[in-house]
Amino acid sequence: MKIIPFYRNEKQLIKKAIDGHPDAQQRLYTAYSSKMLSVCRQYIKDIHFAEDVMVCGFLKVFAHLGTFKFQGSFEGWIRRIMIRESISYLRKQQFVVYDDEVYEKQEQQTNVQTTDLDTAHIQQLIDALPQGYKMVFVLYTVEGYKHREIAELLDITESTSKTQLLKARRLLQEQLKQQNIIGYGSR
Repeated sequence: MKIIPFYRNEKQLIKKAIDGHPDAQQRLYTAYSSKMLSVCRQYIKDIHFAEDVMVCGFLKVFAHLGTFKFQGSFEGWIRRIMIRESISYLRKQQFVVYDDEVYEKQEQQTNVQTTDLDTAHIQQLIDALPQGYKMVFVLYTVEGYKHREIAELLDITESTSKTQLLKARRLLQEQLKQQNIIGYGSR
């Protein structure tokens, strides 16, 4: 028996999803949900809340699918929606503070015992950052946004974005140095 693909390409799949075909929407969700969950997870520490945000993000994707102009990457378009949903969620939870004294006030809880820098370890270090530092760090280093774009997205100044990134990098370097000392058994 020969299997005939229902949709020949992504553009056709998107057009069918725009027309409200549930099977096309399901295929888009299946194709992008794992990637988009990892995007949401970069901003939101708890996987369950990240999943909720991703689902809400997909509701927006399907509600606004007709606005996609087929210019640029469809995945990039979805990714921007997920980033905005994650930021919106954090704002509603009032987890984001852009305060120069946040680091001094926050007690670090990074208890990673390994010096092997795997993805989970790096994510744990990033999760330990104060939320304002973390958002700017991820937007700049992972997503590739410029400080001007970050400032607009987060409703902060460009200099605040630059300062938050600098402090996030310093804090991560400090954590890595501390763990290397602890990992090798000398102080």
